[in-house]
Amino acid sequence: MSANDTYQDPLNSRYSSTEMKYLFSPRNRFSTWRQLWIWLAEAEKELGLDISDAAIAQMKAAQVIQDDEFAVAAEEEKKRRHDVMAHVHAFGLKAPAAAGIIHWGATSCYCTDNADLIFLRDGLDILLPKLATVIEKLSAFAKQYKDLPCLAYTHLQPAQLTTVGKRACLWTQDLLKDLKNLERARNDLRFRGVKGTTGTQASFLQIFDGNHSKVDQLDELVTKKASFPSAYIISSQTYTRKIDVDVLNALSSFGATCENIGQAIRLLASFKELEEPFESTQIGSSAMAYKRNPMRSERLCSLGRKLRNLNADASATYAAQWMERTLDDSAIRRMCLPQSFLAADASLILLNNIASGLVVYPAVIKKRVDAELPFMATENIIMALVKKGVSRQDAHEEIRVLSHEAGAQVKQHGKDNDLIERIKRTAFFDEIRDEMDDLLRPDTFIGRCPQQVEAFCAKEVDVALRKYVEAGTLKTGEAAELHV
Repeated sequence: MSANDTYQDPLNSRYSSTEMKYLFSPRNRFSTWRQLWIWLAEAEKELGLDISDAAIAQMKAAQVIQDDEFAVAAEEEKKRRHDVMAHVHAFGLKAPAAAGIIHWGATSCYCTDNADLIFLRDGLDILLPKLATVIEKLSAFAKQYKDLPCLAYTHLQPAQLTTVGKRACLWTQDLLKDLKNLERARNDLRFRGVKGTTGTQASFLQIFDGNHSKVDQLDELVTKKASFPSAYIISSQTYTRKIDVDVLNALSSFGATCENIGQAIRLLASFKELEEPFESTQIGSSAMAYKRNPMRSERLCSLGRKLRNLNADASATYAAQWMERTLDDSAIRRMCLPQSFLAADASLILLNNIASGLVVYPAVIKKRVDAELPFMATENIIMALVKKGVSRQDAHEEIRVLSHEAGAQVKQHGKDNDLIERIKRTAFFDEIRDEMDDLLRPDTFIGRCPQQVEAFCAKEVDVALRKYVEAGTLKTGEAAELHV
């Protein structure tokens, strides 16, 4: 049967990167199991167990599972109904000298759970530099437009002005929180190690004739080989599924950020103030050739929505575990763990692509500001009159009447806002007529936006990204390519 005849998860077939897809691939999963069996055998041999050099050598030579071996393992699993034992069998055929010692003293979760912890760690290591790159690009965009006045919105109604750069800092600040959440989740990860059937290490104590010190050393040796700083002292048959909850909560929070940013860009695109990148050959609509739909941001919202709900699977699975372990955690984790990382990866590809080519339209922004600024300037006008000795209450009433008249022209007749012209024609305002142009300068309405942007980028963004800069993992000069 062709691959075109079976369902393909779009996270895998359309959206995610090659490196993330490989991380959760069958070849990497089962090759990682084999690596774990090699580390266990090596450590057991180092601690005095009778394991030959030939056994270790054969295991190492066959560490990466080959295509023909998948069929062998699948046929064995049909008979045994046990995936781990099927792969022990397949590995033993390729390393016959080791067939009797593969998985010695271990339970199935030695390979499945330790492998999952490796995938969580390595998955976060893939995501973190990508997120840091997006943050760097958005902060550069924020500094570029730190002093470009634009309408702010509360209740999606025009409010006092902000700047394009300051708004981008709001997005960046939330992404910084996601970066810290993912870094914390990454740094909190430990190895399950070698703990035996229910986490008591009884099987290993038996193998080493009651020598507790050697059991401790075995755990430490395998943990070191797997490049984890430490292992959990306490486990059941599995590592606690609370760890999945913790990691997926961080990814879910990032998903919410993606949807929030995507929606903001979509709204601004509808106002024609800002657009995501649009390729020269891109088609916005099959019928309406003029359209420039924000499809990247719409996809970002869609993927973010999926991602921010996947943590419910982890939370429900953790809550439903009975005692030392029940197998109802298996099928759901096969889906929600890879899907969370693939969705986060796909979202970062989109964010990187969008942040690399955001298009700002200053003329449209100015036009929209000019349409609303007369109303926003009324307080400045009132204050200027008060400085000239005019009663605030009288000034307020004059402004109120003229504002309503101008508002009626805009709403009822579709005309431009002529409030300022009305004010200039009214004798009550003669004393400040020469000041009107200065009172209406948009740059006087943005407060400390430029200074806030500079301070935020220097004190928070640059500090948070320093380690990625030093490691050379930021890819600031290139935009992530969309697969579809």
